[in-house]
Amino acid sequence: MAETGTASSASLVSGSEIARLAGVTRAAVSNWRRRYEDFPLPVGGGAGSPLYALVEVQAWLEKQHKGQDVTGEVRLWQVLRAAYGEEMVTGLADIARHLAGVQPTALLSREAVRLADALAAADSEGEVMSGLVGRFVDSARRSGADQVTSERIVRAVSHFAGSLEAGSTVFDPACGMGTLLLAVGPSQGLTRIGQDIDPHSAALAQLRAGLGGCTIVTAVDGDSLRADRWPKLKADLVVCEPPVGVTDWGRETLLLDVRWELGTPPRAEGELAWLQHAYAHTKPGGRVLMVMPASVAYRKAGRRIRAELIRRGLLTQVVALPAGVASSHALPVHLWQLTRPRTPREAVSVVRMVDLTGNGPDGSLEPEPAQVADVPLIELLDDEVDLTPGRYSAASHRDYPAEYTALREQLEAQMSLLRTLLPDLSPGQRPGSLDGPTVSVAELAKAGLVAYTNAEPVSASGQLDTDYLRGFLRSAANIRRSTSQSGTYRADGRGARIPQLDIEEQRRYGKAFGALQEFEERMRAVAELSRQAADLARDGLANGALSPSMEETS
Repeated sequence: MAETGTASSASLVSGSEIARLAGVTRAAVSNWRRRYEDFPLPVGGGAGSPLYALVEVQAWLEKQHKGQDVTGEVRLWQVLRAAYGEEMVTGLADIARHLAGVQPTALLSREAVRLADALAAADSEGEVMSGLVGRFVDSARRSGADQVTSERIVRAVSHFAGSLEAGSTVFDPACGMGTLLLAVGPSQGLTRIGQDIDPHSAALAQLRAGLGGCTIVTAVDGDSLRADRWPKLKADLVVCEPPVGVTDWGRETLLLDVRWELGTPPRAEGELAWLQHAYAHTKPGGRVLMVMPASVAYRKAGRRIRAELIRRGLLTQVVALPAGVASSHALPVHLWQLTRPRTPREAVSVVRMVDLTGNGPDGSLEPEPAQVADVPLIELLDDEVDLTPGRYSAASHRDYPAEYTALREQLEAQMSLLRTLLPDLSPGQRPGSLDGPTVSVAELAKAGLVAYTNAEPVSASGQLDTDYLRGFLRSAANIRRSTSQSGTYRADGRGARIPQLDIEEQRRYGKAFGALQEFEERMRAVAELSRQAADLARDGLANGALSPSMEETS
């Protein structure tokens, strides 16, 4: 899924994120894309999941006055939050039960039922649940919770899963609400099976499937490691984001379990227990795509199992995903791919290592040549059996000294410019104060003295200086006037006021405001260069590519 635009990943938003930003359903955003010719064009992502520039989306929403009212979805979410508190999965499951015609729990109020029915009448039951689950995922991400699979993880797993043949079976032994299970492959033609330890999550996964039109889906509750509900299942693809850092996974009662083909996992290596559980449910020729913490690739306790995995030629690929992909933290995670050979000859002789840690979390998942290395098995079977992709890709062999020197030179040049840009200001006599005679921007626009281009006002007359106008629009008093009760800032500031000064005084102020604007832009560039230099220096010092100078240590 290649990124097609040049905007930074931090400034890109998906369709579902636009829906949450505007307080509407995803169906509404889809309608906007079709109905409005001026709706922002995608600048990244792919045909199935386009990404948009956040600044363009915000300008368009403001121009169209979208998202100003509290929607039914927001009111329903608030009602559920008040009734269920931290048990929102139960609340979502109850809404899904009601929409599916199944008796919900007594906690579901009449108001929630009324709001859900109204939303379903306007869109569909599936869209209602999709919007609510999206809000839940977003709230979990912002709160740092580790209970849901992020949209970025779903995108990565779906990308590397590729196409699946009709009739294939997909299994997720830790399916949660079914987000990953239901997202992989085409919506029709697959058999999907899941299990989760939380009964409400498993029920929600089953209900979401039915409301969304996926009919061949079975999700059950139960502890997959201690009480496998599908002991004879052999799937074409097993996907899983297992629980992380859990030591009480049942090792003492499972020491002789037949699933441990690669060796009994240590107590502290629960992720390797989940990996072998997934592999045990893979048919010959089938695959496993497992989301793993980066530390599983090198922890000493798991070395023996990793070595056996390599010796047998079962591990085909390890992808180091970009930082920020996981929902609850900024640490990188890995995606391990295993394939069960049909015959001994199908066992692989190399492992493909893909290092995407230099990409943005919403950026391209297609690696550049320097990010890929096909590593022979013998090179992996050393004393550590470290499966971290960055150790092997050419991208990790960067010229740290040259890059660091170049960044320092750029910083010094920018800092030198900053000293000249910050204007020399003296104590004022308050001639430009908003306490004196002022005129509203709305009046100026009505008189034809102000025009708007890209939502930014400009002078349309020799009587008014543009920098002067914009400078006063950004003053604290005018920002307060241009901010709604919901916290939305209107960049055009039609309700703002500016002092009534002659054109020469305006230009004097405008020159200072213009210098301050450029100063702020340079400061942002300095901040970004500083971040890059600090990250590069820290990484270079840690991996030995850089060392402190003798002057610094003396």
